[in-house]
Amino acid sequence: MSLRRKLSIMMLVSILIPLLFLGSFAFITSSRVTEEKTKLSGIETLRQMDGNLKFIIQDVENISLFLISQSDVQQYLSAANEDEKVKSRIVGMMMNLASSKSYIADISIVSRKFPDTMSTATLYESDLPNQVNIRKVTDKMWTGVYQVKDYSGLKNVITFIRPLRSTHNYSDLGWLAISIDEKAISQYWSQPKLGEGSGQVALLNEHGHILSATEKGWLSKPLDELYPKVIDQFSASLYGSTTYGEGASKQTILHFREPSVGWMLIGFIPYEQYSAQNRYILQLTIAAVALAVMISVGLILFVVQRVMNPLRLLTRLLAKIDPEAPLPLFPADSGDEIGKLGASYNMLGRHIEKLKAELIRNEARKKEADILALQAQINPHFLYNTLSSIHWIALMADEKRIAGMVEALSDFLRISLNQGKEFYPVRQEMAHIQNYAQVQAIRFPDKFNIDFIIDENLQNKYMLKLLLQPLVENALIHGIQKKEGIGTITVYLEQKGNVMSFLVLDDGIGMTEERLAAVRANLQPNGEQAEARLTTLASYGLRNVNERLILHYGSDARLQIESKLHVGTRVSFSIPILEEYDENHDS
Repeated sequence: MSLRRKLSIMMLVSILIPLLFLGSFAFITSSRVTEEKTKLSGIETLRQMDGNLKFIIQDVENISLFLISQSDVQQYLSAANEDEKVKSRIVGMMMNLASSKSYIADISIVSRKFPDTMSTATLYESDLPNQVNIRKVTDKMWTGVYQVKDYSGLKNVITFIRPLRSTHNYSDLGWLAISIDEKAISQYWSQPKLGEGSGQVALLNEHGHILSATEKGWLSKPLDELYPKVIDQFSASLYGSTTYGEGASKQTILHFREPSVGWMLIGFIPYEQYSAQNRYILQLTIAAVALAVMISVGLILFVVQRVMNPLRLLTRLLAKIDPEAPLPLFPADSGDEIGKLGASYNMLGRHIEKLKAELIRNEARKKEADILALQAQINPHFLYNTLSSIHWIALMADEKRIAGMVEALSDFLRISLNQGKEFYPVRQEMAHIQNYAQVQAIRFPDKFNIDFIIDENLQNKYMLKLLLQPLVENALIHGIQKKEGIGTITVYLEQKGNVMSFLVLDDGIGMTEERLAAVRANLQPNGEQAEARLTTLASYGLRNVNERLILHYGSDARLQIESKLHVGTRVSFSIPILEEYDENHDS
């Protein structure tokens, strides 16, 4: 890639990432603000509904106080016998009160003495006895919603009941019941509209049962039956909100308490409303970010063009360099970094001639070093070529097992040498083990399996070469091979924090505690005596790997060995994660 393209991409990415972050932040913030605004608007709507509800409750309370203190009512209920004239006046007065309030369905007075009930409506059926025994009411109360039937059909009502006592001696005279038409008060739940008309409203009594609702199928049901445990999520404050449900059924549920009677208004706003508003905000955000990106691209191209023109000139000069001639001069007529670069280029040209003489003097020493390096390469190339010839001869003779073994051995040798480099990617170490296993599988058929459990994110990280193969070889020769039947060797690699953790596990014959202690002692810096006793290849291989780990990674990377007789052995170590490795030690 050209420098111009690199600069353009880097500058575009540098601008695009903040723009995307800013756009995402703006979208998320706007979505949250929209949601909070909708919640506040919903709470305010419930507050207005509560104002109407409070007016009705207070009006019913005032009517009841007026009736129980009215002289005709006191006189009629206190008399020894019924007075039809007074009774007619009372019924007429109640009729006037009921007709003046659209939400009052019925006003009734039940006498403790007389069997007849004075009422403003003729009811054919009533579920009030299922709600409460009015003659046992000792204090004012509100019933739940229930059905009554009159000349117009069935209707749902809520009744306010209070004892009617004498104003003279406070003796019980009867009961007053004022019934409110649920249909009439539910009109207040539709205006103003909740959630732009998409929300539902319900009125709960102090027991959590629905007294009134925009959805008539909810009437008289407990809210917990429709929305289990949602009441437990409501705060104890006057109003609040909570989120209920998941996916398409997700809703925001608002509540507003009416402390005078312990009722509560509940508002339900579906999350789809937020989604529609958020889509509009998202479209605006995408349009704004796209416009900003287009403007940024134009500015980037303009700036890069201005910067790259002098560099192009310098590039052309460098491309035309004649090794036998001095460097052409660069017209450094500016004082910026590019002008200073041109001046340095001109200074470089003046020094090249001096360096040529020094280069000639060093050429002899370089040739000597090249000869030594060439000698170091002769044997590996000879072995590669020889193994390649054996491989093709085996293929022509249709000896596929021999060809596979030779090919694996060739790859094994190539990876081991690694062009003289000490470090290579983890994937090469795994390939090295696979080649080794392939060769040994031909030598010991049906004797072992090898499994790899590798974190793919670590495949291209760098590590010191030839750390795992001696451990796998040790597990095969001294663990699996001495076991009856087929054994398994497992190579684990995972990331733990900022280190790579390796584990070689086998289910071979294991070691006794004395043998394990001797092996561990042999890995210590003062393990010469133990080494004298342990003359097996396992001891030397483990010690070599351990010393290389400590040399390159420090003492924290040393081998950890665990083993149990007839169970197996595990060898582990951890090394830092290395993204790349520079073999040029001088740099």
